Amino acid sequence: MKEYEKIILGIDPGTNILGYGLIGINKNNIELISTGVVKMQQLENHQLKLRKIFESITHIIEEYMPDEVAVEAPFFGKNVQSMLKLGRAQGVAMAATLIKDLPIIEYAPRKIKQSLTGKGGASKEQVAQMIKNLLKLNSLPKELDASDGIAVAICHFFQKNHSKEKKYTGWDAYLKANPKKEIK
Repeated sequence: MKEYEKIILGIDPGTNILGYGLIGINKNNIELISTGVVKMQQLENHQLKLRKIFESITHIIEEYMPDEVAVEAPFFGKNVQSMLKLGRAQGVAMAATLIKDLPIIEYAPRKIKQSLTGKGGASKEQVAQMIKNLLKLNSLPKELDASDGIAVAICHFFQKNHSKEKKYTGWDAYLKANPKKEIK
């Protein structure tokens, strides 16, 4: 694996699909190392899903040895039961991280979207497109949960390097500052 000054793991916790993204940092340049999803729909109960989350995050940490971990905080929804399950998924992902003595921070979904697109109410598709542009990717991950994991990691990088971050107020500002970028 290529050497990086820092590796950041971003996690978008879920009880059916967990998305993750690993980015490598060298001289404030961001590079995608790996991304993917952990699917748990086939598991018959919530406890098995939590176990799968713990084992998967542990495996990812052992394989890529990130320096820092960022996780998306559960959003407040109308369904309390869903929020409790999502909170448990986040807690198990955090526990897998903490056992490895890694620093972890959580970000609200609006903060993540705002950090990448300039708009806290941006759609998952807008966030994914910004990731594609920022990382100069030829294509996007097939699943938006994977893109969300990458977004969490990039948000963390931007927050840690706030003074060095290029600030855009939205797509128009980004395109004006980067006229040679082509949107496909």
